[in-house]
Amino acid sequence: MTAWLHIIGMGDNGLESLTPATRAVLETADVIVGGARHHALTSEVKAERINWPSPFSALTETLQSLRGKQVTVLATGDPLWYSVGPMIAKQFAPEDTLFHPQVSAFQLAAARMHWSLSGVETLTVHGRPVETILPFLAPNQKLILLTSGSQTPADVAALLTARGYGNSRMTVLAHMGGADEARFDGTAAGWSYDVPDFHSLAIDCVLDTGNAPMPRVGLPDDVFVSDGTMTKRDIRAVTLSKLMPMRGALLWDIGCGSGSVAIEWIRAARDARAIGIERRADRRAMALENAVTLGAPKLQVLDGEVPNALSDLEAPDAIFIGGGLSIETFDAAWSALKPHGRLVANAVTLEGEAVLFELFHKHGGDLTRIAVSRAEPVGRLTGWRAAMPLTQWSIVKL
Repeated sequence: MTAWLHIIGMGDNGLESLTPATRAVLETADVIVGGARHHALTSEVKAERINWPSPFSALTETLQSLRGKQVTVLATGDPLWYSVGPMIAKQFAPEDTLFHPQVSAFQLAAARMHWSLSGVETLTVHGRPVETILPFLAPNQKLILLTSGSQTPADVAALLTARGYGNSRMTVLAHMGGADEARFDGTAAGWSYDVPDFHSLAIDCVLDTGNAPMPRVGLPDDVFVSDGTMTKRDIRAVTLSKLMPMRGALLWDIGCGSGSVAIEWIRAARDARAIGIERRADRRAMALENAVTLGAPKLQVLDGEVPNALSDLEAPDAIFIGGGLSIETFDAAWSALKPHGRLVANAVTLEGEAVLFELFHKHGGDLTRIAVSRAEPVGRLTGWRAAMPLTQWSIVKL
């Protein structure tokens, strides 16, 4: 069967960016779907025109209604790289669709900067908080960002400066490959340009003198807003190692408190997601505040009592039980957990330990006692201060 839905990536030079075969597909389309910029770049092609729907999620329904016609969807660069392509690929059969990629904005920007793309973090803040980039900041790290508009570089510059990366070199690359191509170079701390809406942003991260780099995981406890009831740094590191963050995976953080485990889960792997369940409103507010300031703005925090709050949630790839531990909570969580999923539960009370021992006796897994001591002043000398020991049970659902 011949594809009826073609997704074409374009450059800033419009029709000139297309191969002859791709241009022929566009010129024989019955319907062309895209944004105002795409329509302007292809105005000489005669076909029915449809703009992006609002909300954008309605695009699938719009395209399905056009079945039986030759339909072209216009995108910028590579449609399958932070663009409309993945949504279409998920909703339509392979035999219905054909993708026509163009050189991506990431490739063009890397070429303009003389950077090897394999050594660059490629990110998007288009329609997303600029704090999304925070987990990727590191000395000498290079970033290329897709942006939301002319204000984005100033917002990113302010964020970098506030986080100790004010000396980072920023380059706006506008209308790459088109007649209006332009370049703007500066530092985050000194950024003052007005730039075109359509651009990509390259950043060469430079950590300011006197500042310490922030790790992807293992964040210091004092960077979290907390009432003190949180999974501390050393325990968090062990917990995350058992949860095994993976790209695109979903975590349930039951009794998420200030959100420390869920936030580090999101920071640890690209596109990782987390749902926190927390009954106290003050802690939910802290978790959401921490999520934004620490680069995990996609964290979802729900109000509810477990186990009832676990019903109707998307099935997780991993589950952390840091609060609300009970046999009933485990049963509901274990039933929802995907195959190969990981479950970790922590307890510091004798009652919690009793629950973990019962679960260990019934289901197996690993039961561990963790004791941490930290060096602290003892008068004019130094001694070890022991934290409360913690019992941890972990298991993989085979």
